Amino acid sequence: MQATVRWGGPDGMSFIAETGSGHLVAMDGAPDGGGRNLAPRPMEMVLLGAGGCTAYDVVLILKRGRHRVTGCEVRLDAQRAETDPKVFTRIGLHFIVRGRGLPREAVERAVKLSHDKYCSATAMLAKTAEITTEVEVLEEE
Repeated sequence: MQATVRWGGPDGMSFIAETGSGHLVAMDGAPDGGGRNLAPRPMEMVLLGAGGCTAYDVVLILKRGRHRVTGCEVRLDAQRAETDPKVFTRIGLHFIVRGRGLPREAVERAVKLSHDKYCSATAMLAKTAEITTEVEVLEEE
């Protein structure tokens, strides 16, 4: 996997990242750090990546189990260390999964498999952060 991150220049702290698969992502800093608040912070992107990684796993596991999943949302709540490096110290993942006749046990199993076996992002973040999960299953009509 490869990526390139380019600084936008001397008038700020914005960066454009290009992924190895050819996608562009903007990042910026807070005004108190020289940024203009035009895009997510780099650490917000790390948190988003973790949410995307685990949501992907959960949906894929449920679909492979032939469950009728119609929606998946992960709300992340993270805390960071007070001093540098300001690593994540706690991350709460609240899964809201929608489906038709979707057994809660199947969703809980998918979340556990993602956390224990498949999600590379949360596995890395678990080296510094306590990661907790909550599951909410909603019936779709």
